[in-house]
Amino acid sequence: MSAKTQRIIGWVLSGLITAFLIGGSAAPKLFLADTPDMAERLGEMGFTTDVMKKIGIVEAIVAVLYVIPRTGFLGAILVTGYLGGAIATHVRVQDIKFIMPIVMGVLVWVALGLRQPGVFRLAAGKD
Repeated sequence: MSAKTQRIIGWVLSGLITAFLIGGSAAPKLFLADTPDMAERLGEMGFTTDVMKKIGIVEAIVAVLYVIPRTGFLGAILVTGYLGGAIATHVRVQDIKFIMPIVMGVLVWVALGLRQPGVFRLAAGKD
């Protein structure tokens, strides 16, 4: 596979990850946290709607940092940290959905490595 093809795949995957983080996860936290159904689910996880809105803001910020080329590496680190919190929350409430943040975390780094091959070299200890 050519380097150009790898970069394209990396960018497409990064775009999908970012769309999921912002549109599928951060936006509901910001705009639906006050709905009775969402407030009930948040309560089950031990969060208030106010805290969840703040978490949504953090999630959106780290997702944007991830998709910007100059801050992509920092963004990947921060997204990984954010996803670690999501994993801990799901495990704490004994929810099987902890698998999804693990998969997302792996995909974040694979996509970044395809966009910026130096990431793979760094991970292999060759840089």
